[in-house]
Amino acid sequence: MSALIEVNNLCKAFGDKQALNNVSFDVNKGQTVALVGPNGAGKTTLFSILCGYLVPSSGSVNIMGKQLGDPALFGQLSALPQDATLDPRFSLQKQLNFYGRLQGLSKQKASMETSRVLELVGLADNHHAKIAELSHGMKKRVCIAQALIGSPKIVLLDEATAGLDPLNAREIRHVIASLSEDITFILSSHDLAELEKLCDHVLYLNQGQLTRHNRDTKQGTSQYLTLTLIHDSRDTLEQIKQLSGVLHVSQSQNKEYIIEYQSHFEQFDIHLLKYCHKLNWQYRQLVNGHTLENQLFQKDK
Repeated sequence: MSALIEVNNLCKAFGDKQALNNVSFDVNKGQTVALVGPNGAGKTTLFSILCGYLVPSSGSVNIMGKQLGDPALFGQLSALPQDATLDPRFSLQKQLNFYGRLQGLSKQKASMETSRVLELVGLADNHHAKIAELSHGMKKRVCIAQALIGSPKIVLLDEATAGLDPLNAREIRHVIASLSEDITFILSSHDLAELEKLCDHVLYLNQGQLTRHNRDTKQGTSQYLTLTLIHDSRDTLEQIKQLSGVLHVSQSQNKEYIIEYQSHFEQFDIHLLKYCHKLNWQYRQLVNGHTLENQLFQKDK
């Protein structure tokens, strides 16, 4: 089966600055991919090329077997930039109807699509509200609804949950997760903890060069959990080592512990949480495997 997106030896230069340098990767249907990297790494340039806003200096991009710019791709790929804005004067219904019409939908079909996408993001009851009346989180959900009009096969989201309260961030995660079988998402964000809740593949850009990572938690005869506590002490690491099944423990950063355990130990996560309860430890997060931040930037020793 051919990949949904194929990028080969992609380069983009702005004068003397090489923004992308021989970037190659592929994305298959149903994958949710994180695009991460420091500021100036080339993420925005890559997004812009995938969307057709920029022309690469060299290399090739094929989307659904078509070259960039092919009319057959119209409506198949959608993107939501971080700074997307909505007109505060119009209602959700009127504004999304307008975007549907821009996609070539009939008046009736645009209205049906508006109702569908507002239902997806949990705003069906707010369709008559004006944008100016909405909270920041609700506005972000409307923008995501806009990106879903027409049922695109590929959706690119830049900082989809940035600045949101936990409830709105959870709503957006739910939307992405519920649609991920039918839509391939590429998500760009500086919030690595947010990305690791959604993504199974990672594209890490740094100075225009790319490294690909799979979110694989298994390594030979051992597996990993990352435990983040609300409070810890000087004895915490040694206390975790005393738990049966534990092979090795390291502290990657403040209150975060990487625990290597025997792979044949079933339900070790429950075993660990019971141990935390026994010792009156409160935990902030328990991740299956290394955290995304640790996978990208640190080495387990």
